[in-house]
Amino acid sequence: MEQRLSLVTLAVADLGRARAFYEEGLGWKVGFTNDDVAFYQLPGMVFGLWSRASFAKDLGLPESKLLPGGIGLAHNVRSRGEVDRVIAEARAAGARMVKAPHDAAWGGYTGTFADPDGHLWEVAWNPGWTMDANGGVRI
Repeated sequence: MEQRLSLVTLAVADLGRARAFYEEGLGWKVGFTNDDVAFYQLPGMVFGLWSRASFAKDLGLPESKLLPGGIGLAHNVRSRGEVDRVIAEARAAGARMVKAPHDAAWGGYTGTFADPDGHLWEVAWNPGWTMDANGGVRI
């Protein structure tokens, strides 16, 4: 297996609400959608939102067997100030703040919010990582 990640999919309680948060609130552009799923093209990968019921059905599992949370997503930015801007944008879109932007022990600057389904998003500036023009990061 090649060392890469192609798609991250979040199971959401209400696809319409989740789409409104990401599209209207955060300004993301949907690449494909239907009644059950929405996919967004990101640099080098795809991000998906899938209704919990349809996700569970596709897996052949009862919804109760889907694990809640336990995963953190990260959105790295090019500057310390951009962390504050993105956190403010998420807050305005209705995100619940988990951890206000702060200087991190590892030398960067970071803050964390939760989307309407509680999925955690860290917004971070890491001076030790390189970011290309398309937003791809290198450690």
